[in-house]
Amino acid sequence: MTPVPVVLAGARGHGRWHLDNIRRLHRRGLVRLAGICELTPLADHEIPDGLGAPEQSADFGALLDTTGARIAVICTPIPTHTDLALQAARRGVHLLLEKPPAPSYAEFRRMADGVAEAGVVCQIGFQSLGSHAVPAIRRLLAEGTIGEVIGVGGAGAWARDEAYFRRAPWAGRRRLDGVDVVDGVLTNPLAHAVATGLALLGTTRAEDVTGIETELRRANDIESDDTSCVRVRTERGPVTVAATLCAGQPGEPYVLVHGTSGRITFWYKQDRVLLQRAGHGPQETGYGRTDLLENLVDHLAGGVELLVPPDGTGAFMRVVEAVRTAPDPAPLPDHAWRELPAEHRRVVPGVEGLVAAAADTLALYSELGADWALPNGVSR
Repeated sequence: MTPVPVVLAGARGHGRWHLDNIRRLHRRGLVRLAGICELTPLADHEIPDGLGAPEQSADFGALLDTTGARIAVICTPIPTHTDLALQAARRGVHLLLEKPPAPSYAEFRRMADGVAEAGVVCQIGFQSLGSHAVPAIRRLLAEGTIGEVIGVGGAGAWARDEAYFRRAPWAGRRRLDGVDVVDGVLTNPLAHAVATGLALLGTTRAEDVTGIETELRRANDIESDDTSCVRVRTERGPVTVAATLCAGQPGEPYVLVHGTSGRITFWYKQDRVLLQRAGHGPQETGYGRTDLLENLVDHLAGGVELLVPPDGTGAFMRVVEAVRTAPDPAPLPDHAWRELPAEHRRVVPGVEGLVAAAADTLALYSELGADWALPNGVSR
């Protein structure tokens, strides 16, 4: 097949991962990097070897026009996603749009409806949903391997230093210059835990959500939340996700499916699954993963189902909206966190255990007895 011309918008920061991935697919003859959209052009040493000299411009629309791009990868600040996606859609350019797809449900609908009207394809960048473990776990649940499903828990205990919240003007913000950003722990860095939990339960569409409870807190001197939990209620059971960027001992995030006769743990960054059930020994399995840009290319070539279309992230966007409209995250009391000067970061002692307990019991922080946790938002 002829390599598909691709334009990448946002090639620094996380965009460097996309550059490396485009190079991988370029070497296989699947894509060609036709252009890079950045406010400041990349220097030669910033472009991975083998990608040549792609055209560069700060004008996204003009770059799409001059390069003849067929796919645009958008990895730009969250508030820019909808407008850039619609610029591409109006030109008939298909999309890989980084998560979260939009900072509000209204902007998400404007994007999704505009893309559908233009007749182009949009893939949302939840890479964990490309894991072959996702359909495998769904099959186990459908077969009743762990009995009746009770609900899904998610746990993410990460550590981020002060520089992380200063890496860009929008980082750690709920709003910037009057525009929604919603860069919280549940909606951006650990958004995969939320989206993956919803996917395993088969409740990915907006209409699958019947209620949302949030508890948003912050240890860092930021506007958004860094230590939070959410419980999404659906007709198939709850999805409770607890997450922090203030772990003393960070670990791999995971989602945990609870059944009446067993449980399934999925470490989604590692594509690793542990099945535990009554009457059997534990069984651990590793899975492969389909890259989302490669899946988009194959979908356009025909015959392959798109893995993460916009409507498959509607339930996640309901969570984003609940976080957006909740009261601003309250700072944790001074006794609840401490500074690690050598690492330039703040730690909430014991938060790893609390995060794990929330995933294990499907309870919120306040229900687990954390003295700094109070409910602050309920959405229906």
